[in-house]
Amino acid sequence: MNNFQLLIQGFGTAFSFANIIAVFLGGILGLFVGAMPGLGGVSGVALLLPLTFKMNPTTAIIFLAAIYYGNMYGGAYSAILLNIPGDSPAVMTALDGFPMSTQGRAGKALFAANTSSFLGGSFGILTLTIFGPLLAIFGLKFGPAEVTMLILLALTSIGWLLGEHIGKGLIAASIGMLLSIIGIDNMSGGMPRYIFGMPSLLGGISFVPIVIGMFGITQVMELMEPSESESIVTGRRLTLRESILNKKDLKRMAAPIIKGAVLGNVIGFLPGAGGTTASFLAYVFHKKTSKFGEEMGKGAIDGVCVSEAANNSAAVGAFAPLLSLGIPGSSTAVVLYGGLMMWGLTPGPLLFTEQPQFVWGLIASMYIGNVACFLLGTGIIPFLMSILKIPKKIMIPVIITVCMVGSYAINNSMFDVWFMFGSGVAAYLLKKNDYPIPPILLAFVLAPMFEQSIRRAFTISQGSPLIFIQKPISAFLLAIIVALLVLPALINRIKTSRKSIGTEEK
Repeated sequence: MNNFQLLIQGFGTAFSFANIIAVFLGGILGLFVGAMPGLGGVSGVALLLPLTFKMNPTTAIIFLAAIYYGNMYGGAYSAILLNIPGDSPAVMTALDGFPMSTQGRAGKALFAANTSSFLGGSFGILTLTIFGPLLAIFGLKFGPAEVTMLILLALTSIGWLLGEHIGKGLIAASIGMLLSIIGIDNMSGGMPRYIFGMPSLLGGISFVPIVIGMFGITQVMELMEPSESESIVTGRRLTLRESILNKKDLKRMAAPIIKGAVLGNVIGFLPGAGGTTASFLAYVFHKKTSKFGEEMGKGAIDGVCVSEAANNSAAVGAFAPLLSLGIPGSSTAVVLYGGLMMWGLTPGPLLFTEQPQFVWGLIASMYIGNVACFLLGTGIIPFLMSILKIPKKIMIPVIITVCMVGSYAINNSMFDVWFMFGSGVAAYLLKKNDYPIPPILLAFVLAPMFEQSIRRAFTISQGSPLIFIQKPISAFLLAIIVALLVLPALINRIKTSRKSIGTEEK
Protein backbone atom coordinates (compact mmCIF):
# COMPACT_ATOMS: atom_id res chain seq x y z
CA MET A 1 0.00 0.00 0.00
CA ASN A 2 1.14 3.56 -0.66
CA ASN A 3 1.49 6.25 1.98
CA PHE A 4 -1.94 7.74 1.23
CA GLN A 5 -3.76 4.43 1.82
CA LEU A 6 -1.79 3.87 5.02
CA LEU A 7 -2.68 7.38 6.17
CA ILE A 8 -6.41 6.68 5.60
CA GLN A 9 -6.08 3.62 7.80
CA GLY A 10 -4.21 5.75 10.32
CA PHE A 11 -7.17 8.14 10.51
CA GLY A 12 -9.34 5.16 11.38
CA THR A 13 -7.05 4.58 14.37
CA ALA A 14 -6.76 8.25 15.30
CA PHE A 15 -10.53 8.82 15.27
CA SER A 16 -11.18 6.27 18.01
CA PHE A 17 -12.78 7.82 21.09
CA ALA A 18 -9.74 7.30 23.34
CA ASN A 19 -7.33 8.78 20.80
CA ILE A 20 -9.50 11.84 20.09
CA ILE A 21 -9.67 12.53 23.85
CA ALA A 22 -5.88 12.08 24.03
CA VAL A 23 -5.36 14.58 21.19
CA PHE A 24 -7.54 17.32 22.70
CA LEU A 25 -6.35 16.78 26.29
CA GLY A 26 -2.72 16.72 25.15
CA GLY A 27 -3.26 19.87 23.07
CA ILE A 28 -4.79 21.77 26.01
CA LEU A 29 -1.99 20.68 28.35
CA GLY A 30 0.58 21.55 25.68
CA LEU A 31 -0.79 25.09 25.32
CA PHE A 32 -0.63 25.53 29.09
CA VAL A 33 2.85 23.98 29.39
CA GLY A 34 4.19 26.12 26.54
CA ALA A 35 2.79 29.35 27.96
CA MET A 36 4.24 28.71 31.43
CA PRO A 37 7.87 29.89 31.63
CA GLY A 38 9.97 27.24 33.28
CA LEU A 39 8.14 24.19 31.94
CA GLY A 40 8.65 23.87 28.19
CA GLY A 41 8.26 20.81 26.00
CA VAL A 42 10.91 18.62 27.62
CA SER A 43 9.73 19.19 31.21
CA GLY A 44 6.05 19.01 30.24
CA VAL A 45 6.35 15.69 28.39
CA ALA A 46 8.63 14.22 31.09
CA LEU A 47 6.31 15.27 33.95
CA LEU A 48 3.21 13.92 32.22
CA LEU A 49 4.83 10.69 31.00
CA PRO A 50 3.63 8.71 34.08
CA LEU A 51 0.00 9.44 33.08
CA THR A 52 0.49 7.22 30.03
CA PHE A 53 1.69 4.08 31.81
CA LYS A 54 -1.76 2.43 31.72
CA MET A 55 -2.67 3.63 28.21
CA ASN A 56 -2.14 1.53 25.12
CA PRO A 57 1.05 2.57 23.25
CA THR A 58 -0.74 4.29 20.36
CA THR A 59 -2.94 6.42 22.63
CA ALA A 60 0.02 7.20 24.89
CA ILE A 61 2.32 8.48 22.15
CA ILE A 62 -0.56 10.43 20.56
CA PHE A 63 -1.16 12.10 23.92
CA LEU A 64 2.53 12.99 24.41
CA ALA A 65 2.93 14.14 20.79
CA ALA A 66 -0.08 16.47 21.23
CA ILE A 67 1.59 17.96 24.31
CA TYR A 68 4.77 18.43 22.29
CA TYR A 69 3.35 20.40 19.38
CA GLY A 70 0.76 22.12 21.58
CA ASN A 71 3.74 23.45 23.51
CA MET A 72 5.01 25.07 20.32
CA TYR A 73 1.77 27.06 20.11
CA GLY A 74 1.73 28.06 23.78
CA GLY A 75 5.35 29.19 23.93
CA ALA A 76 4.47 32.23 21.84
CA TYR A 77 1.73 33.51 24.16
CA SER A 78 3.85 34.58 27.11
CA ALA A 79 6.52 35.84 24.69
CA ILE A 80 4.01 38.12 22.96
CA LEU A 81 2.05 39.27 26.00
CA LEU A 82 4.69 39.50 28.73
CA ASN A 83 8.02 39.35 26.88
CA ILE A 84 8.77 36.08 28.72
CA PRO A 85 9.40 33.28 26.17
CA GLY A 86 7.69 30.06 27.24
CA ASP A 87 10.51 28.02 25.65
CA SER A 88 13.76 28.70 23.80
CA PRO A 89 12.36 28.90 20.21
CA ALA A 90 9.94 31.62 21.41
CA VAL A 91 12.90 33.95 22.07
CA MET A 92 12.71 34.93 18.41
CA THR A 93 8.93 35.42 18.61
CA ALA A 94 9.38 37.85 21.51
CA LEU A 95 11.59 40.13 19.39
CA ASP A 96 8.58 41.37 17.41
CA GLY A 97 5.64 39.90 19.32
CA PHE A 98 6.04 41.96 22.48
CA PRO A 99 6.65 45.26 20.64
CA MET A 100 3.40 44.56 18.77
CA SER A 101 1.65 44.16 22.15
CA THR A 102 2.97 47.44 23.48
CA GLN A 103 1.78 49.11 20.27
CA GLY A 104 -1.77 47.83 20.85
CA ARG A 105 -1.51 45.01 18.30
CA ALA A 106 -1.41 42.05 20.70
CA GLY A 107 -4.43 40.43 19.04
CA LYS A 108 -2.85 40.54 15.59
CA ALA A 109 0.36 39.09 17.01
CA LEU A 110 -1.54 36.23 18.65
CA PHE A 111 -3.63 35.53 15.54
CA ALA A 112 -0.48 35.66 13.40
CA ALA A 113 1.35 33.30 15.78
CA ASN A 114 -1.52 30.79 15.76
CA THR A 115 -1.96 30.94 11.99
CA SER A 116 1.78 30.58 11.36
CA SER A 117 2.06 27.72 13.85
CA PHE A 118 -0.84 25.94 12.17
CA LEU A 119 0.49 26.38 8.63
CA GLY A 120 4.09 25.58 9.61
CA GLY A 121 2.94 22.48 11.48
CA SER A 122 0.69 21.43 8.57
CA PHE A 123 3.60 21.71 6.14
CA GLY A 124 5.76 19.65 8.47
CA ILE A 125 3.11 16.94 8.86
CA LEU A 126 2.50 16.78 5.10
CA THR A 127 6.23 16.48 4.45
CA LEU A 128 6.52 13.78 7.12
CA THR A 129 3.66 11.89 5.48
CA ILE A 130 5.13 11.96 1.98
CA PHE A 131 8.90 12.01 2.48
CA GLY A 132 9.46 11.03 6.12
CA PRO A 133 11.69 7.96 5.66
CA LEU A 134 13.64 9.53 2.76
CA LEU A 135 14.26 12.82 4.55
CA ALA A 136 15.29 10.98 7.69
CA ILE A 137 18.01 9.25 5.66
CA PHE A 138 19.12 12.70 4.42
CA GLY A 139 19.27 13.90 8.02
CA LEU A 140 21.52 10.95 8.85
CA LYS A 141 24.14 12.41 6.49
CA PHE A 142 24.62 15.22 9.02
CA GLY A 143 27.39 13.91 11.23
CA PRO A 144 29.44 15.94 13.76
CA ALA A 145 31.32 17.87 11.04
CA GLU A 146 28.14 18.90 9.21
CA VAL A 147 26.31 19.83 12.43
CA THR A 148 29.36 21.87 13.53
CA MET A 149 29.25 23.93 10.35
CA LEU A 150 25.46 24.36 10.60
CA ILE A 151 25.70 25.72 14.15
CA LEU A 152 28.72 27.85 13.22
CA LEU A 153 26.58 29.30 10.42
CA ALA A 154 23.95 30.16 13.03
CA LEU A 155 26.54 31.74 15.34
CA THR A 156 27.99 33.70 12.42
CA SER A 157 24.51 34.89 11.53
CA ILE A 158 24.09 36.54 14.92
CA GLY A 159 25.85 39.52 13.34
CA TRP A 160 22.91 39.87 10.92
CA LEU A 161 20.60 40.36 13.86
CA LEU A 162 22.50 43.21 15.45
CA GLY A 163 21.87 46.15 13.16
CA GLU A 164 24.07 49.16 13.91
CA HIS A 165 25.53 47.87 17.21
CA ILE A 166 27.66 45.07 15.75
CA GLY A 167 30.50 45.47 18.26
CA LYS A 168 28.15 45.49 21.25
CA GLY A 169 26.21 42.59 19.78
CA LEU A 170 29.34 40.48 19.45
CA ILE A 171 30.25 41.30 23.06
CA ALA A 172 26.76 40.17 24.09
CA ALA A 173 27.14 36.93 22.13
CA SER A 174 30.53 36.35 23.79
CA ILE A 175 28.89 36.73 27.22
CA GLY A 176 26.38 34.05 26.26
CA MET A 177 29.14 31.68 25.11
CA LEU A 178 31.11 32.21 28.34
CA LEU A 179 28.05 31.50 30.47
CA SER A 180 27.33 28.32 28.51
CA ILE A 181 30.65 26.62 29.37
CA ILE A 182 30.20 26.90 33.16
CA GLY A 183 29.80 23.52 34.86
CA ILE A 184 30.94 19.94 34.34
CA ASP A 185 32.67 19.14 31.06
CA ASN A 186 31.14 15.75 30.28
CA MET A 187 33.36 15.12 27.26
CA SER A 188 36.68 15.13 29.12
CA GLY A 189 36.14 13.05 32.22
CA GLY A 190 33.74 15.33 34.06
CA MET A 191 36.13 18.17 34.86
CA PRO A 192 34.46 21.27 36.39
CA ARG A 193 34.88 24.58 34.54
CA TYR A 194 34.56 28.08 35.99
CA ILE A 195 32.46 27.07 39.02
CA PHE A 196 34.50 29.27 41.42
CA GLY A 197 34.06 26.79 44.24
CA MET A 198 30.25 26.89 44.05
CA PRO A 199 28.65 23.40 44.00
CA SER A 200 25.43 24.90 42.60
CA LEU A 201 27.29 25.62 39.35
CA LEU A 202 28.48 22.03 38.80
CA GLY A 203 25.41 21.31 36.70
CA GLY A 204 25.91 24.48 34.67
CA ILE A 205 23.51 27.38 34.26
CA SER A 206 19.99 26.36 33.28
CA PHE A 207 18.45 28.11 30.31
CA VAL A 208 15.14 28.76 32.07
CA PRO A 209 16.40 31.06 34.88
CA ILE A 210 18.57 33.09 32.52
CA VAL A 211 15.86 33.59 29.88
CA ILE A 212 13.21 34.39 32.50
CA GLY A 213 15.53 36.84 34.18
CA MET A 214 16.74 38.58 31.03
CA PHE A 215 13.24 38.93 29.61
CA GLY A 216 10.84 38.80 32.56
CA ILE A 217 12.68 40.67 35.32
CA THR A 218 14.02 43.20 32.81
CA GLN A 219 10.45 43.77 31.68
CA VAL A 220 9.35 44.29 35.31
CA MET A 221 12.08 46.89 35.85
CA GLU A 222 11.01 48.72 32.70
CA LEU A 223 7.37 48.65 33.86
CA MET A 224 8.46 50.26 37.12
CA GLU A 225 9.89 53.23 35.25
CA PRO A 226 7.65 56.34 35.23
CA SER A 227 5.21 56.41 32.32
CA GLU A 228 1.77 57.77 31.49
CA SER A 229 0.23 54.37 30.76
CA GLU A 230 -1.26 52.38 33.66
CA SER A 231 -1.08 49.07 31.78
CA ILE A 232 1.48 47.34 29.57
CA VAL A 233 -0.26 48.47 26.40
CA THR A 234 0.27 51.98 25.14
CA GLY A 235 -2.29 53.78 23.06
CA ARG A 236 -6.01 53.19 22.73
CA ARG A 237 -8.10 50.31 23.94
CA LEU A 238 -7.73 46.87 22.37
CA THR A 239 -10.68 45.41 20.48
CA LEU A 240 -11.05 41.90 19.08
CA ARG A 241 -12.46 43.14 15.76
CA GLU A 242 -9.34 45.20 15.06
CA SER A 243 -7.18 42.22 15.96
CA ILE A 244 -8.58 39.99 13.18
CA LEU A 245 -6.08 39.56 10.36
CA ASN A 246 -7.06 41.45 7.20
CA LYS A 247 -6.05 40.88 3.55
CA LYS A 248 -3.01 43.15 3.89
CA ASP A 249 -1.79 41.21 6.93
CA LEU A 250 -2.34 37.85 5.25
CA LYS A 251 -0.52 38.96 2.11
CA ARG A 252 2.48 40.12 4.14
CA MET A 253 2.46 36.91 6.21
CA ALA A 254 2.69 34.58 3.21
CA ALA A 255 6.42 34.89 2.47
CA PRO A 256 7.71 34.54 6.05
CA ILE A 257 5.44 31.56 6.72
CA ILE A 258 6.68 29.76 3.59
CA LYS A 259 10.32 30.49 4.40
CA GLY A 260 9.91 29.49 8.04
CA ALA A 261 8.01 26.29 7.24
CA VAL A 262 10.48 25.05 4.62
CA LEU A 263 13.67 25.97 6.47
CA GLY A 264 12.30 24.82 9.81
CA ASN A 265 11.25 21.46 8.40
CA VAL A 266 14.66 20.82 6.86
CA ILE A 267 16.44 21.69 10.11
CA GLY A 268 13.91 19.65 12.09
CA PHE A 269 14.98 16.54 10.18
CA LEU A 270 18.60 17.02 11.30
CA PRO A 271 19.37 15.10 14.51
CA GLY A 272 20.15 17.48 17.37
CA ALA A 273 19.39 20.74 15.57
CA GLY A 274 16.02 21.51 17.22
CA GLY A 275 13.43 24.26 17.03
CA THR A 276 15.68 26.98 18.48
CA THR A 277 18.19 26.69 15.65
CA ALA A 278 15.33 26.49 13.13
CA SER A 279 13.50 29.61 14.37
CA PHE A 280 16.74 31.60 14.63
CA LEU A 281 18.08 30.76 11.19
CA ALA A 282 14.66 31.29 9.59
CA TYR A 283 14.31 34.68 11.32
CA VAL A 284 17.77 35.81 10.20
CA PHE A 285 17.24 34.51 6.66
CA HIS A 286 13.96 36.38 6.29
CA LYS A 287 15.41 39.54 7.83
CA LYS A 288 18.09 39.58 5.16
CA THR A 289 15.88 38.62 2.21
CA SER A 290 12.72 40.60 2.93
CA LYS A 291 12.02 44.19 1.92
CA PHE A 292 10.60 44.63 5.43
CA GLY A 293 13.82 43.43 7.06
CA GLU A 294 14.59 46.80 8.65
CA GLU A 295 11.27 46.73 10.51
CA MET A 296 11.96 43.36 12.15
CA GLY A 297 12.72 43.63 15.85
CA LYS A 298 10.49 46.71 16.14
CA GLY A 299 7.07 45.06 15.96
CA ALA A 300 6.93 43.54 12.47
CA ILE A 301 4.38 40.79 11.95
CA ASP A 302 6.98 39.04 9.75
CA GLY A 303 9.14 38.21 12.78
CA VAL A 304 6.30 36.48 14.60
CA CYS A 305 5.27 34.52 11.50
CA VAL A 306 8.65 33.27 10.37
CA SER A 307 9.80 32.13 13.83
CA GLU A 308 6.50 30.41 14.72
CA ALA A 309 6.23 28.66 11.35
CA ALA A 310 9.83 27.48 11.67
CA ASN A 311 9.66 26.08 15.19
CA ASN A 312 6.35 24.26 14.59
CA SER A 313 7.58 22.80 11.32
CA ALA A 314 10.82 21.73 13.03
CA ALA A 315 8.88 20.15 15.92
CA VAL A 316 7.04 17.85 13.50
CA GLY A 317 10.20 17.27 11.48
CA ALA A 318 11.90 15.86 14.57
CA PHE A 319 9.59 12.83 14.35
CA ALA A 320 11.15 11.70 11.04
CA PRO A 321 14.58 10.68 12.38
CA LEU A 322 12.90 9.43 15.59
CA LEU A 323 10.48 7.05 13.84
CA SER A 324 12.50 6.14 10.75
CA LEU A 325 16.01 5.82 12.19
CA GLY A 326 15.57 5.72 15.95
CA ILE A 327 17.52 8.97 16.32
CA PRO A 328 15.86 11.69 18.44
CA GLY A 329 15.86 15.01 16.59
CA SER A 330 15.36 17.20 19.69
CA SER A 331 15.48 17.10 23.49
CA THR A 332 11.76 16.39 23.72
CA ALA A 333 12.13 13.63 21.14
CA VAL A 334 14.61 11.96 23.53
CA VAL A 335 11.83 11.69 26.15
CA LEU A 336 9.44 10.34 23.49
CA TYR A 337 12.10 7.82 22.46
CA GLY A 338 12.27 6.60 26.06
CA GLY A 339 8.49 6.27 26.12
CA LEU A 340 8.49 4.18 22.92
CA MET A 341 11.12 1.84 24.34
CA MET A 342 9.14 1.56 27.58
CA TRP A 343 6.07 0.41 25.60
CA GLY A 344 8.12 -2.21 23.76
CA LEU A 345 8.35 -0.30 20.46
CA THR A 346 11.79 0.03 18.89
CA PRO A 347 12.09 3.15 16.68
CA GLY A 348 13.84 2.52 13.40
CA PRO A 349 13.27 1.44 9.77
CA LEU A 350 11.40 -1.72 10.83
CA LEU A 351 8.85 0.27 12.83
CA PHE A 352 7.06 1.33 9.62
CA THR A 353 6.70 -2.27 8.45
CA GLU A 354 6.17 -4.07 11.78
CA GLN A 355 3.91 -1.47 13.45
CA PRO A 356 2.17 0.41 10.59
CA GLN A 357 -1.03 0.89 12.61
CA PHE A 358 0.93 2.66 15.34
CA VAL A 359 3.07 4.84 13.02
CA TRP A 360 0.28 5.96 10.70
CA GLY A 361 -2.16 6.38 13.60
CA LEU A 362 0.36 8.77 15.16
CA ILE A 363 0.87 10.72 11.92
CA ALA A 364 -2.89 10.95 11.34
CA SER A 365 -3.38 12.20 14.90
CA MET A 366 -0.97 15.05 14.14
CA TYR A 367 -3.37 16.40 11.52
CA ILE A 368 -6.20 16.30 14.08
CA GLY A 369 -4.04 17.68 16.87
CA ASN A 370 -2.74 20.56 14.78
CA VAL A 371 -6.31 21.61 13.95
CA ALA A 372 -7.33 21.18 17.61
CA CYS A 373 -4.45 23.34 18.88
CA PHE A 374 -5.26 26.02 16.30
CA LEU A 375 -8.93 26.14 17.31
CA LEU A 376 -8.16 26.05 21.04
CA GLY A 377 -5.44 28.69 20.71
CA THR A 378 -7.63 30.97 18.61
CA GLY A 379 -10.56 30.54 20.99
CA ILE A 380 -8.63 31.82 24.00
CA ILE A 381 -7.24 34.93 22.26
CA PRO A 382 -9.94 37.26 23.74
CA PHE A 383 -8.97 36.02 27.22
CA LEU A 384 -5.26 36.42 26.49
CA MET A 385 -5.78 39.98 25.26
CA SER A 386 -7.49 40.89 28.52
CA ILE A 387 -4.23 40.21 30.35
CA LEU A 388 -2.75 43.35 28.82
CA LYS A 389 -5.51 45.51 30.33
CA ILE A 390 -4.47 44.59 33.88
CA PRO A 391 -2.94 47.62 35.69
CA LYS A 392 0.82 47.64 36.21
CA LYS A 393 0.50 47.62 40.01
CA ILE A 394 -1.17 44.21 39.76
CA MET A 395 0.77 42.91 36.77
CA ILE A 396 4.24 43.52 38.24
CA PRO A 397 3.86 41.22 41.29
CA VAL A 398 2.12 38.62 39.10
CA ILE A 399 5.03 38.59 36.62
CA ILE A 400 7.57 38.39 39.47
CA THR A 401 5.67 35.45 40.99
CA VAL A 402 5.53 33.63 37.63
CA CYS A 403 9.26 34.25 37.14
CA MET A 404 10.11 32.90 40.59
CA VAL A 405 7.92 29.80 40.24
CA GLY A 406 9.24 29.06 36.75
CA SER A 407 12.88 29.43 37.82
CA TYR A 408 12.46 27.32 40.95
CA ALA A 409 10.49 24.56 39.21
CA ILE A 410 13.23 23.59 36.78
CA ASN A 411 15.63 22.24 39.46
CA ASN A 412 13.77 22.93 42.75
CA SER A 413 16.66 25.22 43.63
CA MET A 414 16.68 28.71 45.18
CA PHE A 415 20.04 29.25 43.51
CA ASP A 416 18.22 29.39 40.17
CA VAL A 417 15.80 31.98 41.58
CA TRP A 418 18.62 34.25 42.79
CA PHE A 419 20.48 33.76 39.51
CA MET A 420 17.30 34.70 37.66
CA PHE A 421 17.09 37.99 39.56
CA GLY A 422 20.80 38.67 39.02
CA SER A 423 20.64 38.00 35.27
CA GLY A 424 17.56 40.25 35.06
CA VAL A 425 19.35 43.20 36.68
CA ALA A 426 22.45 42.61 34.52
CA ALA A 427 20.32 42.45 31.36
CA TYR A 428 18.51 45.65 32.34
CA LEU A 429 21.83 47.51 32.71
CA LEU A 430 23.13 46.06 29.43
CA LYS A 431 19.92 47.06 27.63
CA LYS A 432 20.14 50.61 28.98
CA ASN A 433 23.62 50.83 27.46
CA ASP A 434 22.42 49.57 24.07
CA TYR A 435 23.74 46.01 24.40
CA PRO A 436 21.23 43.62 22.74
CA ILE A 437 19.97 40.74 24.86
CA PRO A 438 18.91 38.12 22.22
CA PRO A 439 22.51 37.37 21.11
CA ILE A 440 23.37 36.40 24.72
CA LEU A 441 20.57 33.83 24.83
CA LEU A 442 21.12 32.56 21.29
CA ALA A 443 24.84 32.04 21.86
CA PHE A 444 24.06 30.43 25.24
CA VAL A 445 21.85 27.85 23.52
CA LEU A 446 24.00 27.23 20.45
CA ALA A 447 27.50 27.22 22.00
CA PRO A 448 27.20 23.88 23.89
CA MET A 449 25.86 22.20 20.75
CA PHE A 450 28.76 23.69 18.78
CA GLU A 451 31.36 22.56 21.33
CA GLN A 452 29.98 19.04 21.47
CA SER A 453 29.84 18.67 17.69
CA ILE A 454 33.29 20.13 16.97
CA ARG A 455 34.95 17.97 19.62
CA ARG A 456 33.28 14.87 18.23
CA ALA A 457 34.41 15.85 14.74
CA PHE A 458 38.03 16.26 15.88
CA THR A 459 37.82 12.93 17.73
CA ILE A 460 36.72 11.22 14.50
CA SER A 461 39.46 12.92 12.43
CA GLN A 462 42.11 12.49 15.18
CA GLY A 463 42.54 16.23 15.43
CA SER A 464 42.67 17.03 11.71
CA PRO A 465 40.64 20.09 10.60
CA LEU A 466 40.49 18.65 7.08
CA ILE A 467 37.32 16.78 8.07
CA PHE A 468 35.37 20.00 7.56
CA ILE A 469 36.39 20.34 3.91
CA GLN A 470 36.54 16.66 2.99
CA LYS A 471 32.81 16.19 3.51
CA PRO A 472 30.70 17.89 0.78
CA ILE A 473 27.93 19.22 3.02
CA SER A 474 30.26 20.69 5.66
CA ALA A 475 32.50 22.16 2.92
CA PHE A 476 29.47 23.81 1.31
CA LEU A 477 28.33 25.26 4.66
CA LEU A 478 31.89 26.47 5.35
CA ALA A 479 31.91 28.27 2.01
CA ILE A 480 28.67 30.03 2.94
CA ILE A 481 30.15 31.08 6.30
CA VAL A 482 33.27 32.50 4.64
CA ALA A 483 31.08 34.37 2.14
CA LEU A 484 29.00 35.87 4.95
CA LEU A 485 32.13 37.09 6.70
CA VAL A 486 33.88 38.44 3.60
CA LEU A 487 31.04 39.84 1.45
CA PRO A 488 29.90 42.62 3.86
CA ALA A 489 33.46 43.98 4.02
CA LEU A 490 33.80 43.85 0.23
CA ILE A 491 30.43 45.54 -0.29
CA ASN A 492 31.35 48.34 2.13
CA ARG A 493 34.70 48.80 0.43
CA ILE A 494 33.05 49.03 -3.00
CA LYS A 495 30.53 51.59 -1.68
CA THR A 496 33.34 53.65 -0.13
CA SER A 497 35.31 53.55 -3.39
CA ARG A 498 32.29 54.68 -5.41
CA LYS A 499 31.63 57.55 -3.02
CA SER A 500 35.24 58.72 -3.20
CA ILE A 501 35.21 58.52 -7.03
CA GLY A 502 31.96 60.49 -7.11
CA THR A 503 33.43 63.15 -4.83
CA GLU A 504 36.56 63.49 -7.00
CA GLU A 505 34.46 63.90 -10.17
CA LYS A 506 32.51 66.76 -8.58
